[in-house]
Amino acid sequence: MLDVRVARDEQAPAAEGVDLSGDAAALRLAAGRFARGLELDVCAVDVTGLRGSRLAAFVEGLVLGAYRFTRSSKPVAAPSRVELIGVDDEQALADGLRYARATVWARNLANTPASTKTPQWLAGEASRELGGCGVAVTVRDESWLAEHGFGGLLAVGSGSVAPPRFVEAAWRPRGVRAAEHVVLVGKGITFDTGGLNIKPGDSMRTMHTDMSGAAAVLAAVRAVAQARVPVRVTALVASAENSVSGSSFRPGDVIRHVGGRTSEITNTDAEGRLVLADALAYAAARLDPSVMVDIATLTGAMKVALGLRTAGVFATSDQLARALVKAGSATGEPLWRLPIDDDYAAALDSYIADADNAAGNPGAITAALFLRPFTAGLPWAHLDIAGPARATADDAAVSRGGTGFGARLLTHWVESLA
Repeated sequence: MLDVRVARDEQAPAAEGVDLSGDAAALRLAAGRFARGLELDVCAVDVTGLRGSRLAAFVEGLVLGAYRFTRSSKPVAAPSRVELIGVDDEQALADGLRYARATVWARNLANTPASTKTPQWLAGEASRELGGCGVAVTVRDESWLAEHGFGGLLAVGSGSVAPPRFVEAAWRPRGVRAAEHVVLVGKGITFDTGGLNIKPGDSMRTMHTDMSGAAAVLAAVRAVAQARVPVRVTALVASAENSVSGSSFRPGDVIRHVGGRTSEITNTDAEGRLVLADALAYAAARLDPSVMVDIATLTGAMKVALGLRTAGVFATSDQLARALVKAGSATGEPLWRLPIDDDYAAALDSYIADADNAAGNPGAITAALFLRPFTAGLPWAHLDIAGPARATADDAAVSRGGTGFGARLLTHWVESLA
């Protein structure tokens, strides 16, 4: 990761051509483009006059624009250090670095190939990174999942030699009201073949990033804990590999989720909602949340509706929706609210179960409708990040591959609750 620091000497050559005008959003993009085109290994930039959110956004852009992920034996050179001259708001610098590091970790998790990234590996990374921040991490294995009725997570993971895992990462600061408890739920599919309803080969290439929602919630809880934000937060990751084998779950199966609700499987490639359902039901029954937000690369329909830069948000509370949209605007991770339209609820009807897991179009809305019964009527928002979680090319602060979308957004939203 690019080292951004306050200049302490006059040794680093000064870089030119940096645009310091504009608001925070413009500065983030300008810094990203500058860092992406930077040919110097070490340089200095005069940021005199930048303070608060504008300086933080500029720092974010520098780090994210310089980001590279590679496993090549001959990696492309990237800048290693930028020294900032004229910094008079070191808190903003620290905040910008914290937000950028959250996104970098989320990107690294998403970009790691599935040959390495099993559910067990992802759980281990969560334990390793979060333990030092004061976050209590508990990892549950397939035996515990069976005992506690996680039928969705077990079904999705049944075809893989790498068994599923359920990660609970809890930040519990002292002195906060017990009634205030944010639960963040992330889809953690470490690779998605589609299962027996197998995807075409071209559609499978990026499926190691199908756990981008999990990466976002883990990175957010780390950033919140690092700043000692006085809000109780628990991140839940339902992680499995949706693979193909003789033990894979099948179209026509009926599975029973946490709490007893059942789903008829009509498409094994609509697996993300099955693992989210278990996690949401567990949170509602066991964690006494005041609000729940799930985030997932859930539906191709979302990419059709909103493209590749904007995520959809569904919410049962106008206030919650507004707060999340505001956080997205502040962090350069935009959301657009879509309706949870009951006119389409009948599409989920099943003759043999409580719901059909692949109710059809409008696909993003019916997916949200599938999830809603698992929230027990609690304030809830669902973020479908299928579009912006992945990028096909580098552009300013966005990197090709996993983008880390949602990490900064969720961090900013939680901090706004303090």
